[in-house]
Amino acid sequence: MQNNIPANDKLDRRQFMKLAGIATSSAFSSSLFAHGHSMANNKHHSIGLQLYTLRNIMQVSVPATLKLAADVGYNELEFAGYFDHDLNDIKQILEGEGITAPSAHFPLDMFENNINQIIDISKQLGHKFVVMPWLTEEQRGKDIATYYRLAEDLNRYGETCRSAGLTLAYHNHDFEFENRESELPMNVLLNETSAENLSIELDLYWIVKAGFDPIAYFKQHPGRFKLWHVKDLAADGDFADVGTGTIDFAAIFAQAELAGVEHKFVERDQTPDRIKTIEQGYQAMTALYEK
Repeated sequence: MQNNIPANDKLDRRQFMKLAGIATSSAFSSSLFAHGHSMANNKHHSIGLQLYTLRNIMQVSVPATLKLAADVGYNELEFAGYFDHDLNDIKQILEGEGITAPSAHFPLDMFENNINQIIDISKQLGHKFVVMPWLTEEQRGKDIATYYRLAEDLNRYGETCRSAGLTLAYHNHDFEFENRESELPMNVLLNETSAENLSIELDLYWIVKAGFDPIAYFKQHPGRFKLWHVKDLAADGDFADVGTGTIDFAAIFAQAELAGVEHKFVERDQTPDRIKTIEQGYQAMTALYEK
């Protein structure tokens, strides 16, 4: 996940109305149920969606986006911004659709400057996890000492969150696996923070793209990976809809208990077809649970 929206990935109002119309049409609903898309079918499993996947639609209408995700069958959502929408309204929509939002992303500068606001928002919307999702190039610095300092900060933020009944998590990309002075930033963040103060939201696409094995990390740090981003890797290294790429999700899901995962969110950073992406992600997650 990244916080910027590329210019070529904007969604104009006409495109949105087409998507929103699909989400509310009887034909779409019939199609969903014909493919087994019903929250009742997965009442014993959480199938989550990271709303960054639909950020373009969120820009135009938060309510329609939340209802679209629920119509597909997702029963958990992870927020990546609220797009200036009224939080009480969001809460009512979630309750009305019978879905929860156990997690949300907040930028580093918000942890630095207004962590109490993060806590207030999270309590209002029922978030249990608050995630630091992304470091700008400036925030990454140039040396490994940057990550030792970040680990100190994360311990402090995590303790504050924990005292408020929340769990802090850090979401990775591939740059945390780049060698810096013979050390990996991801290892520093894991080794220099307390497990009670920091969990990891493991992005399966980015760790595999970086050339590392998520299961090996589960074995080295059991129980630390409370959240996953279920995102697939195409053969050419690009993004792919879940279940259509090269990642062996069945092997990874088999180690869920070792990882300590509590919530899994389908995500795709860039996609030419948002509806197809979230439908395919839901179907793939359902199939994985049935194995």
